[in-house]
Amino acid sequence: MLEFEPPQFQGHAHHLTKETYEEMYKESIASPETFFDKMGKNLLHWHQPFTKVKAGGFHQGDVNWFHDGQLNVSYNCVDRHAIATPNKVAIIYEADEPGRAQKITYAELLRKVCQFANTLKKYHVKKGDRVAIYLPNIPEAAVAMLACARIGAIHSVIFAGFSSDAVRDRILDAECAVVITADQGMRGGKVTHLKKIVDAAIEQCPCVKTCIVFQRTGDKSVPFTPERDVWWHEVVDNQRPVCPPEMMKSEDPLFMLYTSGSTGKPKGVVHTQAGYLLGATMTCKYVFDMHPNDVHGCMADVGWITGHTYIVYGPLSNGVATVIFESVPTYPTPSRYWDLVDTHKVTQFYTAPTAIRALRRLGDKHLEGYKLDSIRVLGSVGEPINPEAWLWYHEVVGRKRCMIVDTYWQTETGSIVVTPIPGVTTTKPGSATKPFFGVELGVLDSQTGQELVGNDVEGVLVIKSPFPSIARTVYDNHKRYMDTYLKPYPGFYFAGDGVKRDKDGYYWIQGRVDDVINVSGHRMSTAEVESALILHPLCGEAAVVGVPDDISGEAIVCFCSVKSGYSDITELQQSLRAQVRQNIGPFATPKRVIIVPDLPKTRSGKIMRRILRKVAAKDVTLEDAKTDAGIREKLGDISTLADQSIVKILIETAAKQ
Repeated sequence: MLEFEPPQFQGHAHHLTKETYEEMYKESIASPETFFDKMGKNLLHWHQPFTKVKAGGFHQGDVNWFHDGQLNVSYNCVDRHAIATPNKVAIIYEADEPGRAQKITYAELLRKVCQFANTLKKYHVKKGDRVAIYLPNIPEAAVAMLACARIGAIHSVIFAGFSSDAVRDRILDAECAVVITADQGMRGGKVTHLKKIVDAAIEQCPCVKTCIVFQRTGDKSVPFTPERDVWWHEVVDNQRPVCPPEMMKSEDPLFMLYTSGSTGKPKGVVHTQAGYLLGATMTCKYVFDMHPNDVHGCMADVGWITGHTYIVYGPLSNGVATVIFESVPTYPTPSRYWDLVDTHKVTQFYTAPTAIRALRRLGDKHLEGYKLDSIRVLGSVGEPINPEAWLWYHEVVGRKRCMIVDTYWQTETGSIVVTPIPGVTTTKPGSATKPFFGVELGVLDSQTGQELVGNDVEGVLVIKSPFPSIARTVYDNHKRYMDTYLKPYPGFYFAGDGVKRDKDGYYWIQGRVDDVINVSGHRMSTAEVESALILHPLCGEAAVVGVPDDISGEAIVCFCSVKSGYSDITELQQSLRAQVRQNIGPFATPKRVIIVPDLPKTRSGKIMRRILRKVAAKDVTLEDAKTDAGIREKLGDISTLADQSIVKILIETAAKQ
């Protein structure tokens, strides 16, 4: 097995050595109150210092950190740096159009945030209110988030690739009175009609009173409803650029972010003020070896947790420059990332394995002529990275001198939980290595729930004790939070992933063990996709599975039994794919839709998805289907099926389609 010693670049890891790191980690587990007392006081600005560090736990779902302290996240991310270094660059905006970059200083960012916070107040937004943000990956998205944090409003950022139905559901669940959007979005040279999508959504949202619209393209044909809609530039520019920050208790909600649930209904995961911000700040500092003059390049979208933590809150809390990248890695050429790195002297580069694999496939020639010598740390996020892509990232992009941090975390954890540490960790391609400060992992037997002690074990991944940035609840549904994360294995947080802990104690994430598919880092429940398919008038029943994919990690494959009344199967498949795009978004488009006469079910009516996964992944062939023995060899025991003959039919049907 390949192993790589960490590069020893100057100023690495805030002068951590392997010995000091081990001491800090041991203290963070054995005495979290002592450890996080120091971290909280050293890294954050408190308006009212805390006296108690930690209370509650996983058993009752009553975790809380620093609960008697008060601070403001916007102040921590903007004001304190605007005061100390007003002319320092806070945001570098790399627009979709090449060559159109914008730099915003901390002083300018403070002015923009205050003006928008006063705008929200003008439209009666107050502490505790929910605000929906449906914007492209532009600086105004960060401004809106920070403005909400400034006045104590809870933001719900909705990824700008979601459909109107998905936007509607999220607005209604959070009961948002104000929605922030743009006339249109630009991505890869293509226009997205965001305002039209929002209009279709809020037609069914009586809770929405105001829609603030940013002019991204200025297209005159964009619909506008005067009694509800207001132009960003017309109202914001007239606001006073001073807005005192609201003092927030540590456990007050900061934001909610919707993630897929196994029921098909998205759930609003709630993160609180101090604990979340500390996790974001700490991981930026230590995982990315962040120093004051760095330029942090996270290529994610603010609509996902990666964008929240590693574009907005983490880098800005550390006072560095953060890149907001609106485009795609292949527009206008596959050299776009590398041009961005050299132009802005990016020191940390953080992207998804999907992008790394796609760029690797396009060839090394697209990196020729680029120095890439500013990068110290290369990060991977969203899903496990395969060793081949890891090695290409290390050798071709990093020129064998950068630290590779393959990070594992979730929307629910708020910040990175398993990761190498620059200057400290020996890395193994494909492994996220070891847990971060304060994170104690366990591996359980999935059947018995017993913890598997020692190394060289395999099971389900759990977290054994709370750490500051972990989500506290699901919005307006704490029972669902408990049922999803804390009750499956009482006393532990259930991560939902399979894992192997090797002989050296390194963790290898093996993917979801529940019904969630991870496509290019976007997590979607199978139930959510199935719910969208069932809305099609010809779809009688649907089952959705994920299969391995060279580029996206996983791909969506749908099995649909349909009603009579169609003549062209290809046209029907396209229509069903469009149904998913319409209800969830283009990123959820199935790779395949297979029309079948029936689905494999047990006598109790449960769909046997393991059979469908094997069929979709082509692990079982027409040759296997010739005999019962061949089928059993590839699929195992199928005796519980109500109709065993359906298996052969499924294999034959999938082969034809």
